Formats: sequence, C-alpha cells, structure tokens
Amino acid sequence: MPDAARQSPVSGAGLGLRRGLLDKLMASPPVEVDFMEVAPENWIRVGGKLGKKFRFFTERYPFLLHGLSLSIGSPAALNESLLEDVRDFMEEHGILSYSEHLSFCSDDGQLYDLMPIPFTEDAVKYVAGRIRRAQDILGQRMAIENVSYYAPSDDSLSERDFTLAVLEEADCDLLLDINNIIVNSINHRYDALEFMRAMPAERLRYFHIAGHYVEAEDLRIDTHGDAVSDPAWELLEAAYAHFGPIPTLLERDFNFPPMAELLGEVKKIRGLQLAAGGAAVQTASIGHG
Repeated sequence: MPDAARQSPVSGAGLGLRRGLLDKLMASPPVEVDFMEVAPENWIRVGGKLGKKFRFFTERYPFLLHGLSLSIGSPAALNESLLEDVRDFMEEHGILSYSEHLSFCSDDGQLYDLMPIPFTEDAVKYVAGRIRRAQDILGQRMAIENVSYYAPSDDSLSERDFTLAVLEEADCDLLLDINNIIVNSINHRYDALEFMRAMPAERLRYFHIAGHYVEAEDLRIDTHGDAVSDPAWELLEAAYAHFGPIPTLLERDFNFPPMAELLGEVKKIRGLQLAAGGAAVQTASIGHG
C-alpha cells in the first residue's frame, strides 16, 4: 500500500444532499451517513424555508462542496466572484472543503455539460495557473475531480498523464471518481485498475461513486441516475486495498430509489471500508444538490 493519503476533513461514507431528498432525510436523519456534499451554486444565498432546511443538515453533518460551474478549463476569465461567494458560504456554514471538475462548461455562455479539456502540455499550465489562483482566493487547497468524457478534443497526453500533470503543477488535491474511471476505461479502452493505481495517494481527499447508463457494450454514459454497477464496486474495493479506506461519497441525482435501497448502497460502502481495515471508519454520506 502506498503512503497514507492527505488527511481528509471527513471519514466514512457520504451522500449527496439533493433537494428531492430533503424532507425524507429530515424526517429520519440517517445514522448511516457520516458526511454530506452539495453543489454551492444551488445553495448560495438561499434563505427562507429552504435555507432553514439546509441549516438543519449543516448543524448535524460535516459538509463538503462540489462545484458545477467554475469551469476551470474555460477560455473565459476565471469567475473570481463565484470563488469569493464559495469562500464566504463555507465560512457561514462551517463547510470543510471545496472541489471542482477538471473540465470546462462555459465561454461566452454557460453550458449544462462538463466538456473535456484538451490533454496538452499548454492546457496543463493554463489550468494549473487557474487552480492556484482559485486556491489563493479560497484561502485553502481545493480538490479537482477526474471527469467522464466522450470525445477528447486533443489527446497529445493520456487522460492519466494529463491529470497527474495538473495535480503536480497546481499543487492541489484530488477527488477521485471511481465511476468515471469505469466509464472512461470502457469508452476509451484503457485499464481502469492501472489508472486508479497511478493516482497519487498523497493528494487524495475522497472518492465519488455513482451509477451509469449502459448505452452499448462499448459505450457508457455517466448519469448518476442508476444503482452503482458491479465493475464500479469492484474497482472501489480494489481502491481501498490500494489506498486504504478513503472517505467515499455516493452520488445519486435523479431516479431516486426507496430510501432503504439508497442507504443500502451507503452501507455497502461502509462494509467495504471496514473489510479494508477501516476500524476507525464510522459511516457513509450522500452528495450534490
């Protein structure tokens, strides 16, 4: 096993807090969940009844932020006002850390898709500079997430080498999405286990895991709308064997199953962590929202 990962602000298993889950989770706050995650864009400056419901959860669970619209690879100017809002929001609610996708989703306008950044040396330097500036504004390290993609615009570097180079050049942390590795490994025909093991343990903050849609034998679509697949569970188990029982967040964005089924996946995360030697691991969490 490699050196221990950077100390995460959370432990155990987490769940993304979606607005569609608020009332059910408030009625019976799950003891299975150790931490929660939300997209800050959906909650900054939200007040009234909805704001009180959000405060109900932030007073009971550790929280992480996972951004959707910073567009770290965009040719447009870095959205520094958003980063200032994120920093203030974290302080207001005692939120522990912030992550974003290694992608872009804007130029003159905002898209609702995460587009792949060209895998080039120039893009490494450009993106890393923007991440360093973002960390300066936040006053803390941020994590970037490996994303699913379908048609790379330039693959001068491999996805693995591009990701590693950005992490090193930016000196930032990593949110490793296990499902995205599975999706990309099938769509782009590489070895998922090899990619996972190449990621730097010292930069790992936590894992994401989610479900995807099987479009064809050789095409997977990252949806967060299905149960976690067997290959993703198997890769998560292998990741725990390699890195140790890293905190892990379950993402589910729509097609919500009965709560018992959703929390069953959270319990499965915890079980795999415990089997990997996570005696100190507590429980699990739910993300996004």
